[in-house]
Amino acid sequence: MVGAPAVRDAVERARRLPSLGVGLHLTLVNGYPVLPPRQIPDLVGPDGRFSRHVVRFGIALFFVPKIQRQVEAEIEAQFQRFRLTGLPLDHVNGHQHFHMHPVVTRAISRIAPGFGSPPVRIPLEPFRHSWRAATDRPLQRFVSWLFYAAQTRGMRRHLGAAGLPMNDYVFGLYDSGAMVERRLTQFLAHLPDGVTEFYCHPATRRWDGPDNLPAHYRPKDELAALISAEVSAKLEAASVRPVSFRKAFS
Repeated sequence: MVGAPAVRDAVERARRLPSLGVGLHLTLVNGYPVLPPRQIPDLVGPDGRFSRHVVRFGIALFFVPKIQRQVEAEIEAQFQRFRLTGLPLDHVNGHQHFHMHPVVTRAISRIAPGFGSPPVRIPLEPFRHSWRAATDRPLQRFVSWLFYAAQTRGMRRHLGAAGLPMNDYVFGLYDSGAMVERRLTQFLAHLPDGVTEFYCHPATRRWDGPDNLPAHYRPKDELAALISAEVSAKLEAASVRPVSFRKAFS
């Protein structure tokens, strides 16, 4: 999130880890912009932050041309800000998956080829594999799958026409904040063929402020899962190769 308060610290840490695949987390809701508020007056409030009303903003973005122009300018500015870090751009996605919005998808399709054509996250968790692995909340998983399948169909078409690589699947959409060791090993036992992202929110601790994770999230447990010896063993046993987005397509 190149407009976030901790971006300098994040970039310094990433530079010490050259094999880390660092992506651009495009932020248009619930966060801070890169452009000054006077250039995007319809995107930010008096506090200088983007709207927290995701659905309301998404509807306005679909219908109002001046908001569309401001969003495209902000997206390009965020790509430019990432380039200034000097880090290789490993992939692109969106805060709260807002890159699924058709206006945002089209903007990415136009802008991203000028920044090395990075892979873009497709947030689609396959229902059959997800339910067989987790065995809980089948109705929620099915309804969510229908929603994401409908939203990502046009997204794949636009990104593919622009020559942007895409993952096949994501796991963790329905278990956001609870991708703990048990859940990871369950999913590893039911992975479909292709490029799959595990969608996690690991952290060494919680923090204060408006951008904290939801109270029910378990970031420390998710971090423990990602460095777990059992998970590593399951990866090896399943012949699954953990790589960055870029390397998945090289």
